Amino acid sequence: MSRILIIEDEQEIAELEKDYLELNGWEADIVSDGEQGLHRALENDYALILLDLMLPQADGFEICKMIRETKDIPILMVTAKTEDIDKIRGLGQGADDYIVKPFSPNELVARVKAHLARYNRLVKKEDTEQNIRVKGLHIDRAARRVYINEKEKTFPAREFDLLVFFALHPNRVFTKEELFEKIWGLDSTGDITTVTVHVRRIREKIEADPSDPTFIETIWGVGYRFLF
Repeated sequence: MSRILIIEDEQEIAELEKDYLELNGWEADIVSDGEQGLHRALENDYALILLDLMLPQADGFEICKMIRETKDIPILMVTAKTEDIDKIRGLGQGADDYIVKPFSPNELVARVKAHLARYNRLVKKEDTEQNIRVKGLHIDRAARRVYINEKEKTFPAREFDLLVFFALHPNRVFTKEELFEKIWGLDSTGDITTVTVHVRRIREKIEADPSDPTFIETIWGVGYRFLF
C-alpha cells in the first residue's frame, strides 16, 4: 500500500487530506513542522509528498529543493498563494504540481492518483523499456538511434542523452542547471548556455515547427518540460 507524507501546519486541512487519502486506499502521515517534515521525507520511503508552502521552521520551497536532491518521487505543493511567480518558483525547485487552497477533496484525490500512476509508469519504463515511443517519436535506447515519423535523425551523444532524459521524466520541469548537472556531470558553475543550444538542436530535429514545440516546452523563468 502506498504511503503519502502530508507536511501541513493547518491541522484541519491536514486531517481532511489524510481522511480522503485513506478513504481511497492510501496510508498517510502528518507532520506540521517544516524541519520535521524534511527529516521524515528524507528518512522514509514515501510514494508521494503533499507539501504546504508556508510552514513554521522551514520554507516549503527550500524543503522541496532539499527533498529533490535525493528523491525523485512526486511532490505536490499545497498553497494559498495564486501568483504565477510562486507557481513558477515551486516548479523550479522540483515540485511536480501544485494545488491552490481552497481545493475540493475530489481534486486532491484526482491529482494524487494521476501523479502516482505517472510515476509508476515512469519507473517501470526506466527499468525495462529500451524503446520509447510518443507522438511519432521513437527512441531506440539500446541502438542509440532516434526516429521521427519513421525517419531517422542523427543525434550526437549529448543530444541523445538529453532527449532520453527528457523522455524518461515526462511532465517534470527541470532547470537548466539541473539538466547541465545530470547530462554533463557538472555543477551549475559551468556554462549552462550549452543546455539551451542542445535543446534548440533537438527541437530542430524532432519538432514539426521548432518555434512552436510540442515535445519540449519552455517554462519561462524556470527551464524545460517534456510533454508526454
